[in-house]
Amino acid sequence: MKKLLLAALVLAAPLHAQEGGQVASASGGVLRALDKISGDTTDLEIAKGDRLTLGNLQITMVDCRYPAGDPAANAYAALEITEEGSDSALFSGWMIASAPALHALEHFRYDIWVMRCSTS
Repeated sequence: MKKLLLAALVLAAPLHAQEGGQVASASGGVLRALDKISGDTTDLEIAKGDRLTLGNLQITMVDCRYPAGDPAANAYAALEITEEGSDSALFSGWMIASAPALHALEHFRYDIWVMRCSTS
């Protein structure tokens, strides 16, 4: 029950943000990846609709949204993350910059979270 409630809150977060004010869809976003084995972090800039590779992960940016008029404010991104050799997605949904642990990728090697949207 607790997981179901948490999932409902996470999925509703972008809709709630839209109700509270205007949001804009960005041309892409910046993700941060932590390699838990080496301890290295990498910032990944990805355009909306593009796919990039990190190790054996394929990351697709479906959308990145932010409060209209304030691109530096809280961003949230819809991502699809798959692993080579697997038919199912490791992660499919929204990640929220201000709450990275709320709906995160669970992977043995990588942590990935949203930093901000790109407007250029």
